[in-house]
Amino acid sequence: MANEEKKDFNAMLHKDNGMPKIQIVTDEATIQKYGGERMFFAPPVTYDELMKRVPCGKVVTVGALRDYLAKQNHADFTDPITAGIFVSIAAWASFQRSEDETPYWRTLKANGELNAKYPGGVDAQKEKLESEGHTILQKGRKNIRYYVKDYENDLFDLES
Repeated sequence: MANEEKKDFNAMLHKDNGMPKIQIVTDEATIQKYGGERMFFAPPVTYDELMKRVPCGKVVTVGALRDYLAKQNHADFTDPITAGIFVSIAAWASFQRSEDETPYWRTLKANGELNAKYPGGVDAQKEKLESEGHTILQKGRKNIRYYVKDYENDLFDLES
């Protein structure tokens, strides 16, 4: 995102834009890729509420949030684009609040990757995760990325 300091992310967080809703997709490539035609859209605050459930020492992926929401809402999949945007909105909204913190740093991208779009970038997320006992690995030489080591062992079960 750009110009984060000029945006009111808490207002964005509570905008529902007609969500939750299910949309039927007809594009064959999308149906093949995601395994069905029923695409769920959750409002930003729903992602924030799920992210708040992840306790210290545990992590979750955006994909796991999407899978959980699809299952809970009888859909085949959850829209990946809005999910990524809404997770970032939840992170920035928390960053802008003085209380009621969302532990957004515990929400990882696919394969346990840290999210450069969070407040403070990967350095801030890395510091917070390490303080909770996670080991962060650096991968790559030119396109450097950071991952939580063995994140699968620390995944939070959203069903619990």
